[in-house]
Amino acid sequence: MLNNKLLSVLMVSFLAVAGCQSTGGQLANSSVDITRDSNAALQSLYANNPEARLLSKRAKGILVFPNIVKAGFMIGAQYGTGGALFKNGRTAGYYNIIAGSYGLQAGVQSFGYALFFMDNASLSYLNRSEGWEVGVGPSVVVVDKGVAKSLTTTTAKDGVYAFIFDQKGLMAGLGLQGSKISRINPD
Repeated sequence: MLNNKLLSVLMVSFLAVAGCQSTGGQLANSSVDITRDSNAALQSLYANNPEARLLSKRAKGILVFPNIVKAGFMIGAQYGTGGALFKNGRTAGYYNIIAGSYGLQAGVQSFGYALFFMDNASLSYLNRSEGWEVGVGPSVVVVDKGVAKSLTTTTAKDGVYAFIFDQKGLMAGLGLQGSKISRINPD
């Protein structure tokens, strides 16, 4: 009985987050705040991961979500309120990210997330899609410590590279997850 109630509460919470996403990102900060926070997060990533700075020199665009919160128990949700897309060092757009997952998982975690778009085709897909679902469209390579050590500007052949950084909290388990990235228009 308790498990059914908990699952119901989590599902309602997830749907509430999804509903906020469909309103055009009403929970996002102002464009000035998003740009400032995203730029600070990107500098933090560069300070702790020199491979990210190397990739940035060739990237056509970098989409940074400075704070994504993920929580779950069997059913999980994650939401990032306001990320900035940088092209040539300038802000070119604002985005939110939302995801749902199901599987063996428990905990709460926050983290930053940066997507490095290495070619015009991948960046164009983000710009023309009405909500990019990660896993549909350009392939994304998640860069962990092992991949980062072998990654150079000449070996980087994939369209999009993802870095997860500044992790806080604890999230344990395995799950199937789908993320959706949507453009927003903050104040």
